[in-house]
Amino acid sequence: MAITYISPEQAVAQLKDIPLLVVRTPAEFGEAHITGALNLPLFSNEERAEVGTLYKQVSPKKAFLRGLEFVGPRMRELVEQAETLAPAGKVQVHCWRGGQRSSSVGWLLDLSGFEVQVIKGGYKAYRTWVQEALAQVKANFLIVGGPTGAGKTEVIHALKAAGEQIIDLEKLAHHKGSTFGALGEAPQPTVRQFENDLWEAFRQLNPKQRIWLENESRAIGRVYIPEGFWKTMILAPLFDLQVSHEDRLNRLVQQYASFSDAQLAEAFERIRKRLGGQHLKAALESLENKDYHKAAEIALVYYDKAYHHHTFEKVGRQTVYPIPVEKDDPVQTAQTLIAFANQKQH
Repeated sequence: MAITYISPEQAVAQLKDIPLLVVRTPAEFGEAHITGALNLPLFSNEERAEVGTLYKQVSPKKAFLRGLEFVGPRMRELVEQAETLAPAGKVQVHCWRGGQRSSSVGWLLDLSGFEVQVIKGGYKAYRTWVQEALAQVKANFLIVGGPTGAGKTEVIHALKAAGEQIIDLEKLAHHKGSTFGALGEAPQPTVRQFENDLWEAFRQLNPKQRIWLENESRAIGRVYIPEGFWKTMILAPLFDLQVSHEDRLNRLVQQYASFSDAQLAEAFERIRKRLGGQHLKAALESLENKDYHKAAEIALVYYDKAYHHHTFEKVGRQTVYPIPVEKDDPVQTAQTLIAFANQKQH
């Protein structure tokens, strides 16, 4: 058998059928990887560091021999792990640049009877492709906006249930976007992993048909929407949900009152300067008194100003459609948006 060399685009296109094995270290894989890939590390984190030091400070030959000492006793284990991860006997493999690690594992798996493909240029080539693609995104985006507590995320999910295309940015970011946004979420991905996941989510959709996204700041917690993607978003029409103040307060209490007072107080402390000392004191007292409705009301004073500034002053959106929401029902609101979009796009 012979090893076949493929592009990152080819590798991603066949991910559903052929497992992609990343032979980089667990630390490298954890920092960022191709969405959907599996880790089959050739070296541990410590072994990789030692081999790399030898390569730079002594010689490539010494590094190679030390690498053999690490890997030699584990060759059978590597093959058995690959058989578990790819039981059909077909694999794709990559390392950082498509160099020695992917070539070595590819050679071993080829000898073991696997049908092996190696990504030319490795993960570095994949990242170049993703960054260039995200910088040039062109799509029929429609943005679901509205102030904090308007239920934008629920409406996005209802749109998906109705058969519409969506990208859930907050789900990809593991963050709801505000100072309270990390509560109840898994740790955020790295910026690189967020970009990889975003590209994979976009790649699954038809950009010629409409794609709904929630209105976000460019920063969602500690990750950032890539600039090209962001520019396409802010040029898209914004459907501004106009939900009653009381419904918004009730939603915030429902979403956040289950968290501990200490967690909520910490989140309020993070916006101390923007809230002002008196508002912060009142919010913390409300938490002590278990008056979550009052605490949410204080938060909205800040977030309503921030929403107006970001959406209408800083970004300056060109096309905004106010969408009155008489009944706080995400499914009904989604149907209203679909009907409105159909009318505008025909």
